[in-house]
Parts: sequence; C-alpha cells; structure tokens
Amino acid sequence: MATERRAEVTWRGSLLEGSGEIGSTTSGAFGGLGVTWKARSEDETGGLTSPEELIAAAHAACFSMALSAGLARAGTPAEELHTSATVTFQPGEGITRGALTVRGTVPGLDADGFRDAAEDAKRNCPVSQALSGIPDVSLDAELAG
Repeated sequence: MATERRAEVTWRGSLLEGSGEIGSTTSGAFGGLGVTWKARSEDETGGLTSPEELIAAAHAACFSMALSAGLARAGTPAEELHTSATVTFQPGEGITRGALTVRGTVPGLDADGFRDAAEDAKRNCPVSQALSGIPDVSLDAELAG
C-alpha cells in the first residue's frame, strides 16, 4: 500500500529578507518550524531549520531502516545503529555533497560484513535513491566496540 506524506509551508517576503514556517505535516509530529534564507545559506542557528537539515534527517532515518532490514534478513540483526547524515548546500549551486556515518552494534558480524551491508543500504534506501543526483555522497561505517 502506498503512503503519502505532506508538509505545508507559508513564506512571507522576499528570499533574502523573508521567512517561512513549516506549519503542519501529515503526522503532526512537528510544525511551527521557522525557515529563512540566512539559516539555509549561512549556518544561522537559533531554532530555525533549512530544507537541507530536513533532508539530512530523512536520509539518516531511511538509511538506518534500510540497514536494519538488510542486517535482519541476513540473520544478523543489529542491537543498535547510530547514524548521522550531513547535506552540504552551496548557494548558487544547490546540494553539492552528502555524508553518512554509521556506528553499529551487530553481534555475529565482522567489519567487512557490516561495511557491505551499509553500502547496500546506501544504494537501496529510498531517500538515497532520491538524492542520487548529488555528485558526492560518502559513507563511513564502523562496528562499535
């Protein structure tokens, strides 16, 4: 069964001086998130987000799910996976780079097996596939402990 997810944003003003708000999402899990050009292009913090930060969160979650599923199918379910994703935005160019880092606790699996499973998850997670136009997406995968 297909699922659809929706987010609504209201933007007011010009690109450089304006601001927006992610008002609602299908799940209701978040809303009221502010967005500005400055937060996107200058690493401004203070409770504002950017499209790239949201993409990074989606990529980390999707990759973790794909890796977890692959490990379980192979008979070596993970005890824990800790994933971070970074998306680099260059004004005038767009998203230029991505990076995934994962540390996992997976009993019965060696480092090479974990790296292979992580590479497979990177290739096959739907968000990775959606980001396939990014020229450089790196992966650093290590077993913990």
